[in-house]
Amino acid sequence: MKLPGLWLCLGCGCAASLSPSCLSAQFRRPGHFLLGGLFPFGKDTVNLTARSEPSLLLCERLFTDGLIWALGMRFAIDQINNSSSLLPGITLGYDMYDTCLEPLVALQPSLLFLAREGSTDIGVLCNYSEYRPRVTAVIGPHKSGLCLVTAKLFSSFLIPQVSYGASSETLSNAELFPSFYRTVPSDKNLAEAVVLLLSHFGWNWVAAVGSDDEYGRRAQALFLSMAGTDNICIAFEGLIPTDPAEPGARKQLEDTVRLINSTKVNVVVLFAHSVPAQALLQHSIRMGLGKKVWVGTEAWMLSDIAASTPNIQSIGTVLGFVMRTAAVPGFREYVAELFSSVAQEEFCRRSRELSGLVDAEVLGTQCQQCDHVTLGDIWPMLGVTTVQPVHVAVYSVAHALHRALGCTSKGCPKTTIRSWQLLHFMNTLPFEVNGQSFRFDQSHGTNTGYKLIFWAWRDGTLTYLPVGDYDQSLYIQESQIQFHTADKKEPTSECFRRCQPGQFRRIKGFNLCCYDCTDCAENTFWSSSDSTGCSPCPQHQWAPARSTRCRDRSERFLSWDEPLALALLALAALTAALSCVTALLFLKHRRSPLVQMAGGGRSLWALLWLLLQSLSCCLYVGRPSAALCGLQQPSYALCFNGCFSTLLPKALEISLVTEFPRRAAGLRRWVSRGRAWLLVAASLLAQALLCFCHLRLGPDSLVADYESLPSEVLLVCGTQSWAAFALLHGYNSCLAFVCFLCTFMVQSPGRSYNVARGITFASLICFIIWIFFLVIFATLRTVLRAVTQICTVLATTLGILGSYFVPKCYILVFRPDLNTGDYCQNATEEEPEEQNR
Repeated sequence: MKLPGLWLCLGCGCAASLSPSCLSAQFRRPGHFLLGGLFPFGKDTVNLTARSEPSLLLCERLFTDGLIWALGMRFAIDQINNSSSLLPGITLGYDMYDTCLEPLVALQPSLLFLAREGSTDIGVLCNYSEYRPRVTAVIGPHKSGLCLVTAKLFSSFLIPQVSYGASSETLSNAELFPSFYRTVPSDKNLAEAVVLLLSHFGWNWVAAVGSDDEYGRRAQALFLSMAGTDNICIAFEGLIPTDPAEPGARKQLEDTVRLINSTKVNVVVLFAHSVPAQALLQHSIRMGLGKKVWVGTEAWMLSDIAASTPNIQSIGTVLGFVMRTAAVPGFREYVAELFSSVAQEEFCRRSRELSGLVDAEVLGTQCQQCDHVTLGDIWPMLGVTTVQPVHVAVYSVAHALHRALGCTSKGCPKTTIRSWQLLHFMNTLPFEVNGQSFRFDQSHGTNTGYKLIFWAWRDGTLTYLPVGDYDQSLYIQESQIQFHTADKKEPTSECFRRCQPGQFRRIKGFNLCCYDCTDCAENTFWSSSDSTGCSPCPQHQWAPARSTRCRDRSERFLSWDEPLALALLALAALTAALSCVTALLFLKHRRSPLVQMAGGGRSLWALLWLLLQSLSCCLYVGRPSAALCGLQQPSYALCFNGCFSTLLPKALEISLVTEFPRRAAGLRRWVSRGRAWLLVAASLLAQALLCFCHLRLGPDSLVADYESLPSEVLLVCGTQSWAAFALLHGYNSCLAFVCFLCTFMVQSPGRSYNVARGITFASLICFIIWIFFLVIFATLRTVLRAVTQICTVLATTLGILGSYFVPKCYILVFRPDLNTGDYCQNATEEEPEEQNR
């Protein structure tokens, strides 16, 4: 395809002389092998239109840098052509163009470089192994954003491209860009150096700001990923506009400064080019951000744009890394001689003739504004602009050609070399430039290391003071750095406060360096100052909140001296006394009709068991033991059975008379008088056997509960087997249920005492108490478990006393006139008489 004509960027007009020269004709020369060059001679259109002061300064600086880099390439090629050992008999030509810092502009000379040798057409082939492009290799461009565009083109044709300034880590991918090389370290190395610097001074609470371009975004992303693995917390991360004149840029910069100030950080890491960096520093000064430590990079630290900001000394301390380079011997003299030559007419005539041999009509003059530059315009920048990367880039191609051609000290064979054949030698073999050895690594870069630079102000003059080096490891001369603090020592920049004893570090976010101090919870203790959590206490110990040690747990149970225990024991004593008084009263009137109707001697037996049941409450008070726990349930079951077994014969006798009157006469003898005692004994024996089974299957055991109470161990009698528990109390439940069924429907004439009603109410009260007891007992795991059992025992005892025995005591004491045979006539004796009528 045919290449269209190319418009060129206009110069800034910021470095001009009165008499024009022929410097613009020095960027094109023929040779056996042509090298393409891409340099920023011009100015990007956005900044040029804005005409802001930083943009004009940038215009001048970029133009000067681009011119010096181009001259550095020309110097290297002239050295190689004059060398008798590197490429003897071979001359290198060059063809340099302006990128204007615009990808579209950089593409046009790039397409020209890809054109077939001797034409302006690009061949479309299936196999490019024999294809000979216009240039053998390309030097440049300087910016990563431009290289990402051009490297894809040159990699498609496997044309070596060596950049002297692109540091983006994306370009390290040799699979995507197999023919791209660079003579500067990648941003990955820079990010590693910055992280090591922050770690060295203990700065783990920092702000990270980048310019909104390829360099700023990529470098910031690399730094953030590495900082996270090194426990450096990022208090704020943001991007700033590349052009301060664009709409909304001022607000974005002010918001960035405001957010940095709100984080209270003392360190700001800035990955940006000179203009956006200058804009951020200017707004920081204007808004009174305060003095910080600014960690910068070569992209803005060595620029006079940032350094020329008014009141720049008030920003604090500026530290940063710049690429470690060496001076190129003879370059200053070469530039001085060249500028003296371009003023001579004869030299200019020969230069234009040589330049015309390289298809000058294709793209026209490369640097028209260069004809107005004098030596005085660029001389101050010769000591600042790094020329060595360009110098090394040219020599890397020359050494690859030397090996590919098989050159000797006598000369080089005049053979044809394809561009892709140079890649093997560039990948594998080291080369030497001015006594220094270089080699491209696996990512096609040369990691020359960095110098740590400190902005030192002496009498208002800025000096770039080297204070350290980085090459795989960091070395810092701390004594050379004078920080902005009162004692000239490094400030602290941490996001935490020192935790007090009993507090642990609670991590904020994803990094260990940033945390809050939180009190240790109960039953945990603080073990060390670096702990990120509290250690749990052993089971037998406890600790209050914010504790540094654990303490032994005290035992918790229903002790004898507790008010609640004393109250329950007093109630148990009253219940026992009531049982005794009732027994004495029944014993005194044992021959009376009322006592005989209530069961006679069996009533005294029942009262004895009720007395024992009241006294059994003492088993639940005091420190429990395995023996006491095993006795609690059987004692209650046995005492209850002893009482209710005496009521069973009377209930059965009443049921026989009322429900089976015809058979009552024959069956009554089995449940009355002496044989009733056999029934009582049999019931007690059955309950005793069930108590034995309960003790064998799963008696209550002593349980130490460490979870219910925070600082005490709760000693309770726990139920091991609910099946054994049900078997133990199930028989008594059946006994009470039989008594209830036998008596609840029985009615007596109004003129006589209804003995069945007392049995009915006693059974009903026991059922109600048991329902509440089971619900509470099964769920309760505190000291109130013992209280619940005592209350159940007393409630059952009082319920039986109150429903069955107390009404009879009332008649014996207060209504002795009712204690007669007529009123206390047994229902078992009354029914037959009625049947006889």
